[in-house]
Amino acid sequence: MEIISSLATWLANNIFGVPTFLLMLIVLAGHLLQKSPVEKIISGTIKAGVGFLVINAGSSVISGSLTSFTNVWSEVFGLHPASYADKENFTSDFGSTVALIMLFGFLINVLLARVTKFKYIYLTGHMMWWVSLIFTGVIVNAFPDISKPLLICILSPVMGLYWTFQPALTQKYVRRVTGGNDVALGHTAGIGAWLAGLSGNLFAKNKKDAESINFPKGLSFLRDNNVITGLVMIIFFIIGSAVVMIKNTESGAELMSASGTQSFMIYGMVQSLTFVAGIAVVLTGVKMFVGEMVPAFRGISSKIVPNAVPALDCPILFTYAPNATVIGFFGAFLGSIIWMAILGVSAGYVFVPSMIVLFFHGATAGILGNSTGGIKGAFLGGLIIGTIVAIGQWACITFFIDGTIPATAAWAGDTDQFIIAPVISMIGKLLSSIF
Repeated sequence: MEIISSLATWLANNIFGVPTFLLMLIVLAGHLLQKSPVEKIISGTIKAGVGFLVINAGSSVISGSLTSFTNVWSEVFGLHPASYADKENFTSDFGSTVALIMLFGFLINVLLARVTKFKYIYLTGHMMWWVSLIFTGVIVNAFPDISKPLLICILSPVMGLYWTFQPALTQKYVRRVTGGNDVALGHTAGIGAWLAGLSGNLFAKNKKDAESINFPKGLSFLRDNNVITGLVMIIFFIIGSAVVMIKNTESGAELMSASGTQSFMIYGMVQSLTFVAGIAVVLTGVKMFVGEMVPAFRGISSKIVPNAVPALDCPILFTYAPNATVIGFFGAFLGSIIWMAILGVSAGYVFVPSMIVLFFHGATAGILGNSTGGIKGAFLGGLIIGTIVAIGQWACITFFIDGTIPATAAWAGDTDQFIIAPVISMIGKLLSSIF
């Protein structure tokens, strides 16, 4: 058992924990199985890795600019983001267990793809680690005395099933977006995005595709997605910055000092455009990465898992619907503000939204919502994400934390984690009553 645990930890740290290397191995294996020419093997493998790193670089730029955005609006509403201080200790105690859950869960995913009609292989490595860690925390909170072998036996099948059926759930709408079946969505935004696509059918009649928005001649510059995204972000940042300045609190003064010698307004505008630049970088990386990943994966689908489809991170969809991407994000942002007010008044709970989650999940939901309901569907998809994240955070904090492992469930921030966490918690409580 110790040898298997060490192997799983090594694989988690060096393969699944390094998604660039994992995906390069997949591309390499695909080309080898197809007996591609040496020059194609080398160029395809390296270009896939570079493309994925470009996506990561763009995502880091987006996350960095959204951190500033989050800080500004947290100060506007007087909020303080949750602490992740306990995660390091928890990972130290359960890291090898989570690694084994990932390993066995992935093997179950591949087995199910091989023997069932659900041919989706989940390849978003960092999401595999994150969701396994969160669900481990939730079940340990519900059943503090659970043994690690039992924990592995319970969660590995759960993860394998999730990694197989989540892409299957959303594929109907992903095909509408991409026009084919070459890739699937493998991300913890999946169930929320599926609900967005389903709900978009409410506006299917006479829908207007977000990508076909027409502007008057005098506003023709708004046809450029980069321009309209930049303008909207600048407006939000300026409004938030103005409120921070008016409030003139000590923490607000510390926040404004982050701009150094720059005016905070100028700093905010630059951060807004940095966000737009990050999206542009992501889209460039997606084209490069998918262009190499999809042809190479055909080798795996023909030899190991016939008709296999790679389930990949949500930015793979952004190039297909850039307008819906932005509409979904702002729908999620508006929804989080609305629920912040509702929960504050009705439950006395202060909801702290994660702009990073709202963007990536809201954008994905917006794209799938647009595929069925156009502009209205995209916006509703974002609102759905804002709702799930707000209510999910409140439920986790209120019901799933009993002090056994402080803040474990509070780390959950993704749509699917909030939806599935109650089921995981009930499993843990049922096990605790049996054992």
